[in-house]
Order: sequence, then C-alpha cells, then structure tokens
Amino acid sequence: MSRPIVAIIGRPNVGKSTLFNALAGERISIVKDTPGVTRDRIYADVTWLDKQFTLIDTGGIEPDSKDEMLTYMREQAQIAIDTADVIIFIADVRQGLIDHDFKVADMLRRSTKPVVLVVNKVDSFDKQMPDVYEFYNLGMGEPFPISASSRLGLGDMLDEVIKHFKHGSAADEEDERPRIAIVGKPNVGKSSIINKLLGEKRVIVSDIAGTTRDAIDTPLKRNGKEYILIDTAGLRRKSKIKEELERFSIIRTIAAIERSDLVILVIDAKEGVTEQDAKIAGVAHERGKGIIIAVNKWDLIEKNNKTVNEYTSNIRQILSFIPYAQIIFISAETGQRLNKLFDLAEVVIQNQNLRISTGVLNEILTEATALNQPPSDKGRQLRLFYITQVGVKPPTFVIFVNDKELMHFSYTRYIENKIREAFGFSGTSLKFIIRERREEHK
Repeated sequence: MSRPIVAIIGRPNVGKSTLFNALAGERISIVKDTPGVTRDRIYADVTWLDKQFTLIDTGGIEPDSKDEMLTYMREQAQIAIDTADVIIFIADVRQGLIDHDFKVADMLRRSTKPVVLVVNKVDSFDKQMPDVYEFYNLGMGEPFPISASSRLGLGDMLDEVIKHFKHGSAADEEDERPRIAIVGKPNVGKSSIINKLLGEKRVIVSDIAGTTRDAIDTPLKRNGKEYILIDTAGLRRKSKIKEELERFSIIRTIAAIERSDLVILVIDAKEGVTEQDAKIAGVAHERGKGIIIAVNKWDLIEKNNKTVNEYTSNIRQILSFIPYAQIIFISAETGQRLNKLFDLAEVVIQNQNLRISTGVLNEILTEATALNQPPSDKGRQLRLFYITQVGVKPPTFVIFVNDKELMHFSYTRYIENKIREAFGFSGTSLKFIIRERREEHK
C-alpha cells in the first residue's frame, strides 16, 4: 500500500520549514525570516508510531500577491493541496489571526481534504492558550498548539494527522491490474507516449511544459491483458521559471510512483539524464518499483553504430544505483519501439512478482559462499545459514546469519548478483533483510 502524503500549508514565515525539519529529523529546508525563502517544495519520509507517510514542505501562500514568484508559489501550494491526503494548516500565534489566514482557510475548505489546524510558536501553553483559542474562528476545527522550534506539542498533532489516513479500499485491493506510472520531467513526451499507446488523443499535448494539469489514470488493454497507465502532470508557466517548475513537479511524480507497480522514466534523448531524472529514479528505487528508462525523441538524434552503446553507458554511469533498470530507445512521434516498450513492461512486471523456491535459493547460497568466502573480522567469521523469499513487488529475501555486523553491504550485493545470474530479475530491485540466528540452532 502506498504511503499517504501530508502537505504543510500556510502563509510565509509561520514556521512551515521549521516544522518540516523537526518532523523530518534533519535540516532539509532553508529557514530564514524572509517571505518566500522556501523556494521549492521539498519532501521527506516520516514515521510516526507504526505509520509511514511522505511529508511535503511548500512555499508560503500569499493569496492576493501579483509578484510572479509568489504567484508561482501559490500555484505550487495548490498542487500540494491537490496531491495531499491530509493537510497541516499552520498559523502563527505571535502574528495572531489575520485576514490572509481566512483566505488560506477558504482555499483549503474548497479542497475537501482533511485539515489539521496547527498554531505555531506557542512556547508557553499556560500563558498563550487564550491566543490559540482565537483560531477557532477559522472554522477549521480544533487548533493544535505547537512550538516547532522547541518540538512541543508535535505528538498530539501527529496523532491527529494519522487519524485521517485511509485504509486501502477493498476495491483497490481487488484490482490486480498492473499500474504503470509514466514519469519524467515536463515536456519529455509522457502524454504523447500514452496517446500513441492508446491510439487516440486522450491526454492534452502541447509544447508548453506541464500542459497536463492532473495525474490521469487510463485503462489500457493489450494482448488480452488489462493495465492502468498513470500519467503525471506539471504546471503551465513561463520558461524563465522552468527550473523551479522542474523541481516542484517531483511531488506529483512521487504520488504517482507510490501508486504504481512499474515506473517508466521518460528521458529526453537530446537532453540526456538530468538531476531531476536521477531524483525520480531514486524515489522509484527506494520504493522498490520496477523501472524502465525510456529514451524518447530518439528519431531526432544523429546516430552511428556506436551511438546506442555510448548512450547506454552514459545512463548506466549516471544512474549507477539502478543497474537492473531496463533501457529502451523510443520515439512517441513516430511510434518507434513503443510496442517493444510494452513487451518489456510485461517482462518487468513478471519479474516483480517472481517467486523462487527456498530449496533453489539455498543451493545458490551454498555455491556462492563456496566460491567467495564470507568476510571475517577480528577472528570472527560470517556464517550464512539460510535464505528464503518472503515477498514480491519487490522480491524480498531474508538471510539468516550468525552476526549481522559481519554482513557487509558488498557481500549482500555479491549474493544479489548470484541470484540475478540465475534468475535475471531484470527491471526490478531486490530487497534483502538480514537476521541473526544463534549458531547452536543452525
């Protein structure tokens, strides 16, 4: 099941980034006393009790500003609102309740999303609670007093946030159609690929980056099998803030990746792999999704007999953390290799769901340890007793050892490579869980 998304929304300078950093456990957002300093939305994975969620930090909302950057940030925050499952609406007890808070509240009411109202900078609950009660006037329910900088009141706030998380519906759980997210930077041809696959113009396509306004789920039947294609969206803006657009569009991409089984990362052949592409690939890898890298606009590249190998080598070098990802060169414009894209997607989906018997896995483990002696440290030798597969999407394995500290990352990677040599698992990550078992029970 995908992680819920929680967005922190509020006016500039009420402490959104301070709260974000307190919950994320590290200083990710820049915090300054200048409105508009949080220039791009930043995300982090947060765990509270037994619940995991993705937290979004946004630029402050100035409801009436005509300044281009503040207008952009307002639109950015609107995308966060649209994408979020729960919204933390943060206000400032020192500034008190002002007109702009009411305007932000109206914006949030229209979203119909669950909202947790938080009043920040309450350093003394005894002295400042009368000032907190004033925020009942927003009509957003009970205000939760917190001090983000002192980390006061965060537990009660988070308890309220997780109350609003929805459990997966029975319909969602029963829908076994593979979900394929088509992701990438704005204007790399994501919607064009979907239209070509569908054979009809279902998604708006334009030369303006981010013409698609919403993530769209589109059913597709191919070779007797049904799939769901998830198209991701950007936001139409002028080219001079294209850089900001690229950074902020990643949150909607994360939401699509969360809901997918397979991620097709579309890269512009003329531009090559960008920092944004690497971020998206990293999210897909962390979430254990199947990954295909589709290099689009390949028809526009001048080629010789070395071009494909050189381009592939460059991608592998930049995205070295996903060596298992499949690479295909396509053209949405001409339809080149789009049929092969789907054949490749089916292979990756099968690999995501592949199960290997315990007996076969332990044969591989025995052979691997015989070929390459497990490491030792200070006279203590690593022993690998047993391996078994415990899950799929991604294929997940548990290895029982005598001492977890001795199981170095490099040796886990060696075992992974041996399993891949035997079964391929192309296009999907493999997850390994290392557990200790006493030697007398081996």
